[in-house]
Amino acid sequence: MAGECVPEGPNLKEMGEEELWELINDNRHRISLGVRPGTLIPYLRQARVLTEMDEDEILSCHNLTNRCMRTSYMLDLLRTQGRNGAVALLESLMIHYPTLYTQVTGRKPSTEPSTFSGLIKYSELTEYLVRAVTGMQKELQEARCEAGRMRARCTTLESEIGQIMEQEEKSRCLQSENEHIRRHLCSLQREVTKLKDEKCDLYMRYTAAIEEKSAVNMRLHDLNLQVYQLQTELQKASTENEFHKRHSLRCASTPETPQLQEEVRSLRCQLAKAEKLNPARQDILAQDLAEAIGSQVELAEQLRCYRGENEQLLREKQELLDQKECLSLQVQQLTLDCNMHQQKSTVIQNQMRELQAERDLAYQSRDEAQAMIARILAEKDTLRCQLVEIQDRVFSLQANRSPREKRQSSDEREVSWESPGSSFEESSFPNRRRLCRMDAVNPMSRSPCDSEYEDTAASSIKSHNAEPPSPKSLRRRKELLHAESSLETAETDSLLDDFVFLTNVGSEDKQTPKLSSSNGTSTDSLCRTSAPPFLMRSRPKAIRVNGRVFTICFQGEALLSQLAVVGGNKTGVFVHQVTEGSAAHTVGISPGAQIVEVKYEQNQKALRMLLEDSTLEEAMWALGQVTGLCHLSLRPKQDDYEALLHQLQNNVMSSGDSFYVRVNMSLLAGPSGTLAVSCNDILHVTNTRPAGTEDSWHACQVHPCQLLDLQSGTVPNYYRAQRLLIRAIEDMSFQTKKSQKAGRVVAQNQQKAVRIVSTGRQGRNPLWVSVEDEQTKSTESGDTSAPKSCVTLMPYSLVTPHYPPICRPILLLPTVLGRMLDKKLGGWQGFQLCEPEALSSSEHAARLQRSEILEECEQGRNCCYTLQSVEKVMKKGIHCVLPLGLDCVRRLHRAEIFPIIIFIRQSARSSRKLRSKLQRHGQSEEQLLACSRSEEPLLDKLPCLYHSVASDSWCDQASLLTSLRTIIWEEQKKIVWVEPDLW
Repeated sequence: MAGECVPEGPNLKEMGEEELWELINDNRHRISLGVRPGTLIPYLRQARVLTEMDEDEILSCHNLTNRCMRTSYMLDLLRTQGRNGAVALLESLMIHYPTLYTQVTGRKPSTEPSTFSGLIKYSELTEYLVRAVTGMQKELQEARCEAGRMRARCTTLESEIGQIMEQEEKSRCLQSENEHIRRHLCSLQREVTKLKDEKCDLYMRYTAAIEEKSAVNMRLHDLNLQVYQLQTELQKASTENEFHKRHSLRCASTPETPQLQEEVRSLRCQLAKAEKLNPARQDILAQDLAEAIGSQVELAEQLRCYRGENEQLLREKQELLDQKECLSLQVQQLTLDCNMHQQKSTVIQNQMRELQAERDLAYQSRDEAQAMIARILAEKDTLRCQLVEIQDRVFSLQANRSPREKRQSSDEREVSWESPGSSFEESSFPNRRRLCRMDAVNPMSRSPCDSEYEDTAASSIKSHNAEPPSPKSLRRRKELLHAESSLETAETDSLLDDFVFLTNVGSEDKQTPKLSSSNGTSTDSLCRTSAPPFLMRSRPKAIRVNGRVFTICFQGEALLSQLAVVGGNKTGVFVHQVTEGSAAHTVGISPGAQIVEVKYEQNQKALRMLLEDSTLEEAMWALGQVTGLCHLSLRPKQDDYEALLHQLQNNVMSSGDSFYVRVNMSLLAGPSGTLAVSCNDILHVTNTRPAGTEDSWHACQVHPCQLLDLQSGTVPNYYRAQRLLIRAIEDMSFQTKKSQKAGRVVAQNQQKAVRIVSTGRQGRNPLWVSVEDEQTKSTESGDTSAPKSCVTLMPYSLVTPHYPPICRPILLLPTVLGRMLDKKLGGWQGFQLCEPEALSSSEHAARLQRSEILEECEQGRNCCYTLQSVEKVMKKGIHCVLPLGLDCVRRLHRAEIFPIIIFIRQSARSSRKLRSKLQRHGQSEEQLLACSRSEEPLLDKLPCLYHSVASDSWCDQASLLTSLRTIIWEEQKKIVWVEPDLW
């Protein structure tokens, strides 16, 4: 129907190779997941873009463990076939996967012979299509039967969905009630806990009171016991006293009483004598006892004071130790802050100096432009005055002339209008020369024709007099104008006319023969078609002036011995020293000139190397390749050169190199300050030719959140690292085969050692020199079938920093698990799920052509996820959760949107944790593992970094979502490093 037709996309025949492959790479993820290589290989074999060896390698290689990896490897093989591979792939998709063909190209599939590219003969194509149509009819019948079963299944599922929705509504109500009850229960639990705490306090106080009461009772019992003993002893003493009294009374009555009395008197006398002697001794002993007691009390008091002071000192010592730890932490923090501020101030000062230099240059350019404008205006005013005076003279002469003179003047005007180069300005301004480019002559010498021209100027058409010119003057004027017009034509077609002779000329160049191309044409004819860089002529050495860039031609044999260079890709490469007496010194090359490019001949080919943005290592390699005659393009920049020398002398920078790379392999630390790096680390390369080494770079590790240099050291340069990468891949292949023979399985969570990155485009990149073959440049532009590039393994990838100002979108992988977590994550505060848009057919085609459609939606026709829907969510300042695949990453990068890519690794154990969730979404554990294994190799082909979550770092879905929130917060603060498109 007309209303349902899909609008035609761009014509595939009109698209070039790069455009076709860019279209395929944008949908690489979709093609890898939806295409079976065995279905397309027969057609690709028939189209002669794949060989039998390629088919065996795709279907039988042990390294390609799943279908997605085989499809991706098949796309890499087709990429080497150029445009033919792209066209054959799209034609095979149109035959076997028409829906996917429409999604990729935006065009409806067609089986008309005119739509094919002619890769297969029509007879072979007809036979192939008959077989294909027969098979597709069978598949169509089976698909119709399956569709009927699916419709019945869909009906039952819809009824089940209705019941589930009702149950979900009831469960939602129950959940709200459960939440209310849970909050009430939490408040009651808090009150119970408070009462328990109070009860515990009361019980402790009651226990303490009971213990005190027991101690008092024990003390009372002891005192009562002592009182009873004292009472017993008192009674005993009183009883003995009574007994002695009675006994003494009885003894007094006996006859022995006088004797006893005498003895008592003697005892009393002795006792009195003893009492006379004892008081002094008793006093001494009492005094000694008092002094001993006093000294003991003082010692006890001093001991108590010392103990108190000791405890106080111990407390002060502990406080001082705590203060010391706090101060040490503060010192570390202040040291880090100080270093950061110093680095910031250094960067700001460098930027200020660059801004000041740019400002001074702008002021100088403005003053020069104003002076030039003032000079032009003054000259213009003078010429206007001269024009008015000449017109007055012409009018006065015309008024005073006779009729005969008027007829002669009319004849003169006819002659002047017939001449090809005459004009009113040429006849009106005799002293002003015609504006044209200078001839290729020595400005210090003058030819005889110039003097002759000046002698006859009075009688020429440019003379001041109003008399008619002579026939000789008119003939000379026509020859001069013809010579000037031919000179202008030659200037536009060739580079030979922009040169001015140098005064110091060597005799060896005059005898140098002219170069010739492969077809036998001379250099002069080649210059007019393809502008080769080496112009060998019979006249002496020359210098071409083009603005501020001038080109010097001289003998560059052993060029690095003639001059030394400094600088790099950030500042430019400058001539630093020139050897006296060398060819470079003879032609006038001096320090302070920036080298823009170098041209020379090698193996009868004219080569050009662009050095304006090259590193110091590239420049020295390029200059070392020069042999024989060369053309060196220089730009005088004395101020920049002096500023570079000042920074090098003050150790502000070690060279003029500065670029950032992403490491694609792991390197161990070695002797002499070799830096240990891991795969996917970001390095800031500051010197490609450090002192004392020829195959190393000086680099620094970069802070993940700020553009600051951290630990520094040396790393292998690009070419040595490439050899190490190839060796590491060979070792890994050997270890993999050995482990397979031994029956061992490598752990999935081990750290990645190598990232396979290849390029098929030799563009401008600080990692290699751009060499152009000038003589074959024009022929290659017309030959589209010839291979223009080769696949090259890259140990380092050039990256550029980006600073997203707002919240970045979220992309969760693998896709099966991401679809389960997207809705949960989108329901949190600060996150929102990206919603699809329903577009009309015309709007869908227009947005598809502008690459604004990220992915088609499965809900309906022309319902898709667009770039505008993502930007709408980002403008709210929240994270947009993308329920998409990997194909959307490159489209988002073109719009300067850089998503946070999180890949959750899966294992058999981790997939069992999600068994119930997978069954609820109609998925199985095997499907989750297969999706993870198919998408993990595609992550290395992304132009940006991604975060990988280990399979054993979470226990259930809730803990996984919590860790994802932490990861997103950390990734949002980091710098986004993006690689350029190398294909």
